[in-house]
Parts: sequence; C-alpha cells; structure tokens
Amino acid sequence: MPPRSIVHLDADAFFAAVEQVAMRLLNGASFSWISLKKSSIQLPKCNLSTITMGKDSSIEWTDHTFNPWWGCSKVSPGCVNCYAETWARRVGAAVWGKDADRRMFGEKHWGEPVKWNAAAASEKKRKRVFCASMADVFEERHELNPQRKKLWLLIEFTPWLDWLMLTKRPQNISHMIPWKNDWPENVWLGTTVEDQQRANERLPDLLGHPSKRRFLSCEPLLGAVDLSPWIKERPKSLHQIDWVIAGGESGAKARPMFPGWARQLRDQCNAAGIPFHFKQWGHWSPVQAKKATLSSLVKQFWDDVSGEQVYMEAKGKKEAGRHLDGVTWDELPQVA
Repeated sequence: MPPRSIVHLDADAFFAAVEQVAMRLLNGASFSWISLKKSSIQLPKCNLSTITMGKDSSIEWTDHTFNPWWGCSKVSPGCVNCYAETWARRVGAAVWGKDADRRMFGEKHWGEPVKWNAAAASEKKRKRVFCASMADVFEERHELNPQRKKLWLLIEFTPWLDWLMLTKRPQNISHMIPWKNDWPENVWLGTTVEDQQRANERLPDLLGHPSKRRFLSCEPLLGAVDLSPWIKERPKSLHQIDWVIAGGESGAKARPMFPGWARQLRDQCNAAGIPFHFKQWGHWSPVQAKKATLSSLVKQFWDDVSGEQVYMEAKGKKEAGRHLDGVTWDELPQVA
C-alpha cells in the first residue's frame, strides 16, 4: 500500500514529529530519506538488523497492542469489572476515573510501532495492532488532544500495520479524527457492544464512518444482541459491519454469558457473511443439564434467546476455553 498524503500537517511539522517519534527512538536503526515533498512522504529505509520486534499480544484477535496513554473512566455496564483498571491498580497506576490523571509515555514507547511496521514490511505480512487496551482513544479530555494528533501521525506513518481502534465512545469519533471521508487504508474502527441498549446507542455512530473496516467487540457479552437492524434493515446512510468479536467476561466477579446469546451472534454473522470470532467463554461456561449439580460453582439461569434453563459453571477462563458448539471461531475480515 503506498504512503498517503498528510493533509492536516505541513511538511516541516510532519518531519519534526517523525524525527521525534521515530528516528531517535529506534535504538540505532539507520535511516535514509527517500523523498521529501510538500504533499506526501515515503517511508524511510531501515537497517533491519538493528530492529527488534515488540512482544506479541496475548489477545487472540490481534498481533500487537499499543496504548498512547493509560487511563479511562467508566461509561456503561461493560466497564464494571474493567480488566484494564484492575491491571493498572495492580502496578500502582492511579489513572482510572474522570478526575484521575492519565499516564503518558516517552519517545521509546512511541517508536515501537515503527519497528513493527518495518518488520511487517520486510516480511510482506500485515500485522494488526489493538489500540488501546488500557485506554479509550476517543475519551473526551482536552489534555489528550496532543497525544491523539501524535497517534494519527503514527498511523499514517505505519501503513503495514492495521490499527484496530476500539472505543465505547463512538459519538466522539467525528470531531476527533482528522480524516473525515478520506480514511487511511489501515484503520479498522470498532465499538464495544455488550448488550442491546449499547448496540442501539453506538452502532449508528460507528457505522456512519467510511473507515476501511468497522467491527464490533461484543465482550463482555452481558445480554442478547440482535444485529438485524444493521444487517437486514441497515439504512443506506450507514456502512456495513465487517467483523464481530464475541466473548464472556473473565475474573472472579464475572457475569455469565449465556449460550443463546453467543449462538445468535454467530448465526446472524454466518447468514450475512460477516466474519465471526469467538474469543472466550470467560469465567463461566455451560454445563449439560444431565451432568449439572447446583453448587457454589454451578448455577441455573434462564436463557432468553434459546428459551430454556441453562447451567453455567464457574471454571475460570483457561478451563472454560473458547469452543462454541465444538468449533473454534477465528474468522477475520479480508485485509483492506
């Protein structure tokens, strides 16, 4: 994919930022500029022998994760048992809540995706980057605007990386992104949909954007979600859903995801030709009724989609696994 024009920064500002974010940060990587133009830029040639890859993400649907900062505030039921907040507290970072400061990062941190991009270009194999696992890029805080501008620059500078930007605040996208109707080829825009109310609220905002890919993270799935209004009955003003990720909540305080909820999403995606990824059952997984004995670890629930009683056992994420009806669902959308 060819480099894109940077239309919201002049050449001097762009190269000044690139030098700060990339050239000085690659631990000795040598660069030679190929071209310097007012309206466009080509990627620098890198000495790959001096570049080392960042650690691959343990998240099943991405290759890497990148956080422009740490910290967020809770906006919906999916945030109640936030894993990122738990992790931040574990390492002593008081960055959660609307009044807390956000933790910023230095130049070396911002240079990592440039390394990943160079390695991907060398391998001629695109890589996916989840942004952000410890923050929400579209959180409404003015002090984050410089970091966002830096991120948009970095995204355009790394065309071999597909940036998966996931948010619970899609209503803020339109006044924060610089691209409007001319999105980079490597941006996948996503929103969290944990229940039907959040689908109704967030999908019109997400699907209104002409990004190259639009995806849903139905994790933690806390209720049945019917996507038919945005599949069969989608208004012409909205773009299509390109990918759906589903999964249950993990952790000791996790709320169970019922089998009917996951199956409904899978079946709707299969019928519409939308790639479906089942990430995990989470802390709770279904148990066959004939094998179930109610206890502190096995509880009975009414599955409102399947219309039957179901038994769920608190096994923990690892033991619960990620098979849905005996199948591992690892589907991905085609690369843009």
